[in-house]
Amino acid sequence: MKSPYVNELKPNQLVETSFLVQSKEIRQKKGGELYLSLFLADRTGELDAKMWDNVSDVLNEFERDDFVKVKGIIQVFHNKPQMTIHKVRRMDESEVQFSDYFPSSKRDAGEMWSELRGIVAAVSNPHLKGLLEAVLDDEDIARRYRLAPAAKQIHHAFLGGLIEHVLSLCGLAKSAAAHYPNIDYDLLITGVILHDLGKIYELNYERGFSYSNEGQLIGHISIGMRMVGEKLRALPDFPPLVRSLVEHMILSHHGKLEFGSPKVPQFPEALLLHYLDDLDSKMEAMRAQIENDRQLEGCFTTYNSALERAALKKDRYLNPGPAANAAPTTADAKPAAAPPALAAPPRQPAAGNSLMAEKMLQAGLLRPKAN
Repeated sequence: MKSPYVNELKPNQLVETSFLVQSKEIRQKKGGELYLSLFLADRTGELDAKMWDNVSDVLNEFERDDFVKVKGIIQVFHNKPQMTIHKVRRMDESEVQFSDYFPSSKRDAGEMWSELRGIVAAVSNPHLKGLLEAVLDDEDIARRYRLAPAAKQIHHAFLGGLIEHVLSLCGLAKSAAAHYPNIDYDLLITGVILHDLGKIYELNYERGFSYSNEGQLIGHISIGMRMVGEKLRALPDFPPLVRSLVEHMILSHHGKLEFGSPKVPQFPEALLLHYLDDLDSKMEAMRAQIENDRQLEGCFTTYNSALERAALKKDRYLNPGPAANAAPTTADAKPAAAPPALAAPPRQPAAGNSLMAEKMLQAGLLRPKAN
């Protein structure tokens, strides 16, 4: 097992450990010399890193999605940890344990799969149940469904994130359907399980998370529509009108045309699916933003463009640690200001004068009364 992980790194710490290279850029210093700008990652987060010296020796040593062993020092830049790399080498896959480098669900994949199959088994509509079983009985789909993230980076961006997201939605759907008596639970749960089905092929998740060529060209909504259509061809008795409802839920689950859906939700189950999906994704995005934020000081995270806001670190806000009140470092300290000159004691209002009269006296607008 690797050590230390990203979330264990401390300022001024000398480190020798391994990472997955998420990005690699060759840049120029002002004097023309080259340096490397990297983002390194493991299962606990990512780390900004720079290599300033001896860059020519390692320029072609490694690329993005390679595993590297690095030696360097952790410093603070713009209130975030940054690693200055002294040495780096590419690692062979035989040297690494993949689970150390890829974030994954804290829940057991087999347990989640059993829970999902139990939900499908409880669907009472035979046509919808038959469609869901046809999809999940496909071995390739089942393998990918258990493994895939729900997104590249916005929400549930970890291995097993898709099924964790879907199960969370199943719980929300059950409560919402009980609250709204006009909701067809079987139809809603079918939309929940199938709405992001295309993501298992839209994303690459073998070495980091990225979009596949098919994902770039077509996107998960279109891929999911195609996958469902292939399964429906083997179900000739599936009602055509119900098929249109299922397809509409897949097409409209992003809610708005500008968010990538070719149709907006046009019946209650489709609208409810969109809002539950949006709610669950945003709650997970905010949780991850707070948990993974690398700001060393302050109660707020960096700005999250997906959420269009920074997030409050509530625990730090309610329970400020010693770092929040620590004295500035030597480099940041400023000379103490000279003590202010002693001020004359404030003038007390004369007896019989009101506060307003006293202020007018001070301004020279009234003359004092003779004693």
